[in-house]
Amino acid sequence: MKSFYPYLMVIALLFMVEKSMAQDLDPRAYARVPVNVTVAVAGIGYSTGGIVTDATLPVEDLQAKILSPSLAVVHSFSLFGQTAQVSAALPYAWGDASAIISGARQSTSRSGFGDMRLRFSCLLIGAPAADMGEIAKAPRKTILGASLSITTPTGQYYPEKLINLGTSRWAFKPELAISQPLGRRWLIDFYSGLWLFTKNDAYYPGSSVRTQDPMGSFQGHLSYNIQPLMWVALDFTYYTGGRSSIDGVEMDDRQSNSRIGGTLVLPVGKRNSVKFAGSTGAIIRSGADFTTFSVGWQTTFFGKPIKRVSE
Repeated sequence: MKSFYPYLMVIALLFMVEKSMAQDLDPRAYARVPVNVTVAVAGIGYSTGGIVTDATLPVEDLQAKILSPSLAVVHSFSLFGQTAQVSAALPYAWGDASAIISGARQSTSRSGFGDMRLRFSCLLIGAPAADMGEIAKAPRKTILGASLSITTPTGQYYPEKLINLGTSRWAFKPELAISQPLGRRWLIDFYSGLWLFTKNDAYYPGSSVRTQDPMGSFQGHLSYNIQPLMWVALDFTYYTGGRSSIDGVEMDDRQSNSRIGGTLVLPVGKRNSVKFAGSTGAIIRSGADFTTFSVGWQTTFFGKPIKRVSE
């Protein structure tokens, strides 16, 4: 089984399909992987329900259907002797939405790019930089990791419209995580992060200024290795806070929501894998209440092994 373990870890490299902020469900995002590895991901997601990138819009009974393909690239490398990763994901979306606005039902369609997502992570304890052969021989250990996710205001945005694919602001999420193996097959992950938002100077109807308080984000994952290259996970997230203000007036939109989902990864040889994921709202106080399904194809490119200096 050990000979397959490095491939299992490579398959665990972050596969990203754009979702609403703070609602991501990413099992094994802090798994130990070989360095000098690049992963390309092509994915597509389908979501239905109360789907908006901005949970504070003055709309009622929102119903939307969104088809969202995306491309992502992840690269692992050595940083001061520790395992680190950088990733970038760019989503596109086609969607139809209807909602009650000012007492009347209105419908609209959108197509265009969403906000680009960037992420940097480093495994601080329990995962020194190593190549595939070294990881194959190493025992599984508790891992402590940290990351910074950035959402850039690159998505399609019309200041005069209520529903947009982009958010017209920057967002940053520092996060700490712990990954604890249980035996040879089980793994428990827990992440704790905080979203920080810049202001939107072009909020609806185009001349308003919108600010938002920080929003806490917590994730828990329980995953199981069915076979050396195949795993399944039960995913849960909870996010709270994020009350917004428009032109200095506080809104009644503080979030206290949770989502639950599942993930299945199947290998296709040693360099490719396919990932299926689904999630739905569990407890929703305010904001997006939707169900989403996604599938992604992942291809791995291996770089040169680490050169060790002989003592």
